[in-house]
Amino acid sequence: MTASRREVVGGALALVAHGPSPAIPRRIVSLNSCLDAMLVHLADRGQIAALSHYAREPHGSTVAAQARTLPFTWESAEEVIGLRPDLVLASQHSALATRNALKRLHVPVQRFKVPKSVDESLGQVRKLAGLIGHAERGEALVARIEAAIASATPAPGARRLSALIYQPNGFAAGPGTLVDEVMTRAGFDNVARRYGLKTWGNVGLERLLADPPQVLLVGEPAPGARSWADRVMTHPALTSIAGRMRQVRLPEKLLYCGGPVLIETAAAMARARAQALKEGA
Repeated sequence: MTASRREVVGGALALVAHGPSPAIPRRIVSLNSCLDAMLVHLADRGQIAALSHYAREPHGSTVAAQARTLPFTWESAEEVIGLRPDLVLASQHSALATRNALKRLHVPVQRFKVPKSVDESLGQVRKLAGLIGHAERGEALVARIEAAIASATPAPGARRLSALIYQPNGFAAGPGTLVDEVMTRAGFDNVARRYGLKTWGNVGLERLLADPPQVLLVGEPAPGARSWADRVMTHPALTSIAGRMRQVRLPEKLLYCGGPVLIETAAAMARARAQALKEGA
């Protein structure tokens, strides 16, 4: 999908010739999988010039079905410029070379941080919806997210369960992370705090055995992929705490993003809690 040098130069000249971007962008390119999901939910199909290549991965994206019918890029500057976007959505982790090239050509880029709370995530939904001319869709999506989280929240006084959530490569989510807030609202107490985690970190097997949570929420990877968390789960030493710690799996794609993904994440957390309680946690 890499454009030729002539196409890139032509695209750059076209951007200059067109002058300032219109108030409502007509050609939007997303360079981030979490922004892909928001864009699919909020934009008109005709506004989406391209999503990131991650959007098509069925085990990593919640919008894979829709993404397979839309253009995508590998995040190179040549590809993006060739699409002649009037708005590019990027994250702090998007390729620096691409962002610098777009800046030099005065292509409008909106960069979004990784949200650390539900409120921050909802704010991003509203911001993006406003940028692309669909503020009402943003409010509707915010309402759906809030309803999903409320539905996953146990009644006041309901029993809470201690839990630890493992991300790929064995990292655990601690306080100050979006997934920590969602699991807390869903009736779990995140034990990452008592292991000393401040945001993200690794919890060793020895610490897990010495002080296990009631529930270990493990991200379920794509078929064929194995993470450090999976290797820990099969360690023979875990049989000694099998009666004290339940293991519940969640799709990894629900542990990365905010926005519309939170609807599925909240429901998955509620199911995990119900399953753990049913199994005697």
